[in-house]
Amino acid sequence: MFGKYKPLWKQAPLQSAYDAVIVGGGVHGLAAAYYLARYHGMKNIAVLEKHHIGFGGSGRNTAIVRANQRYKEEIPLYAEGLRLWPELTSELRFNLMFFNCGLLTLAHSEADLSGMRRDVASARFMGVESRMLDPVQCQKLVPELDISDVPEFPVRGAMFHPPGGTLRHDAVVWGLAKGASEYGVHIHSHTAVTGIGTEGGKIVSVETSQGSISTPRLLNAAGAYSSHIAEMAGLRLPVRLCRVQAAVTQPLKPFLNHIISSGAYPCYANQTLKGEVVSCGIMVPAPDLSNQTEPDFLRHQAWAITQLLPCLSGARFMRTWGGLADLTPDMWPIIDGNVPLEGYFTDCGWGDFGFKSGPVTGKYMAEYMATGQCPDILKPFALKRFGQFAVNSDQ
Repeated sequence: MFGKYKPLWKQAPLQSAYDAVIVGGGVHGLAAAYYLARYHGMKNIAVLEKHHIGFGGSGRNTAIVRANQRYKEEIPLYAEGLRLWPELTSELRFNLMFFNCGLLTLAHSEADLSGMRRDVASARFMGVESRMLDPVQCQKLVPELDISDVPEFPVRGAMFHPPGGTLRHDAVVWGLAKGASEYGVHIHSHTAVTGIGTEGGKIVSVETSQGSISTPRLLNAAGAYSSHIAEMAGLRLPVRLCRVQAAVTQPLKPFLNHIISSGAYPCYANQTLKGEVVSCGIMVPAPDLSNQTEPDFLRHQAWAITQLLPCLSGARFMRTWGGLADLTPDMWPIIDGNVPLEGYFTDCGWGDFGFKSGPVTGKYMAEYMATGQCPDILKPFALKRFGQFAVNSDQ
């Protein structure tokens, strides 16, 4: 018989007052709570989640992490985030199942190759390992990759990013929840935020389905639901919803040792430790909050993945899932504090980059909330850039 079940995090009654309230029980919210409690001595913290912990994008993603971004403003954040995973595994005393398999981003035209050369130069200038490969070198890494002229978009080369990899998304959520709870954070699942109280331009309270909470600090880390929370504080965010869909094959003999990605098809894929091949495509507009996948997605993924890996032509998709992504016009997140109210903090708009950036953003957001001073690494992502027309104009 199994022994008595012991929850990873403690259950506590909802208090009438907290030093900080964090809305969103995903990677970003839990990371901010963990770092606030462990490194800034703020023990009286509540994390509020309308559903179960990890319900949103944290539990509905392909858990790929990388730091081969394009711009000097974002590379340092993702690079530090990538280095943080092994450290966090040790610190939390919880196996996050980090698999450092590397990421191969395929090029299918001269334009692709030109853009990747720029990305590689940017990454290497910022100290991030990345390099260009020709088709033969790509096939040496992934022997089953078709580099002939038979596919609709033949492989012309690739950008290889060795530090990239995957984690187990549930393990990340559970590990952070466990760590935060050990330092006194109260985690309240199935607790919906219904209103935000203000007085004299300051946050003073949060109304929930379980009662009212007095607090001087509120972090909106609700992902796809962040716009709704922001409206309660009188703030309209430049965020739209997109849906990311994924499919998983039956378990197969290990053959795909790296993540492969293609913007031309578009799709990306990796093989899990269980042998399943996870395949995902481009984000599509989400007219509602539904997480359902669409039949066209499955048809497209079957075609795209077998163009790149013909060996998968007989494999079966066993299950699918969809997740919601909150996307800004310039595809950069919104990370800000004391806007529009003193004590109101925002961490949202990550699109499909939210999982990669969770712990490192939580680390710096905790510093921001504790000291009131925005860390330099977060300054490029302030909300005011939209009013000043200082957005990332390449998007």
